[in-house]
Amino acid sequence: MDLEKFRDDVYTITNRLSSQLDKDEMPKLNYVRQRLIDLYTQNLVKINHSVLELICAANLVARGYTVDVEKQISDSLVCDLYAKKDHHVSIIEIETGFTPPEHALDTIDYYVSRIVSKIARYSKYCDNFALATPVIGILPVHQIFLNPPQMRDESEIKKIKSLCDRFYKNPPIEYDEILNAKLNSIYLINIDKDFAKEIDPVSYYNLTLSILEKSEIDI
Repeated sequence: MDLEKFRDDVYTITNRLSSQLDKDEMPKLNYVRQRLIDLYTQNLVKINHSVLELICAANLVARGYTVDVEKQISDSLVCDLYAKKDHHVSIIEIETGFTPPEHALDTIDYYVSRIVSKIARYSKYCDNFALATPVIGILPVHQIFLNPPQMRDESEIKKIKSLCDRFYKNPPIEYDEILNAKLNSIYLINIDKDFAKEIDPVSYYNLTLSILEKSEIDI
């Protein structure tokens, strides 16, 4: 653990992000920075993920939100970013494409099910739920989440649940969680240029569909 290097890095990115914010908004971003430093001293965060959180946090702060990071929202869930504006709650989960070594031989299926599980489990705790990813990554967003619950096919939900059951057993992803889950937006994070671009899921799905189809990923 190199606390001095971590502190230097989060101060550097915060200073770079300050150009996007009014002076009276900076305390909100500084709060996120200090929170990440505190979490780092407990060995709970890493610098690459923390930078992504700070960039997303700056986007939300600029839109009037108060932001917390690594917030406990249930007995078993901690979300990356938890943002409040008036009585409106937004949650953002950042995905980088990492999969653990134990899934070296089924990486794609694991990652598809991971994205499903994030949408299904987290979105019920907020008014708006978003996924975020660096611009160099691709999220395998399943097309079922482009439609409202009443337009979701039962057989497709069961198929997705069957996939999730391979990887999530305690607790499992429930049928109703998939049925009622919502995905409101996706953030594309450009780390080098310090910004996060929000786009709607349909646009993102259409942008990535050709690549995913050519890779024979069933979404």
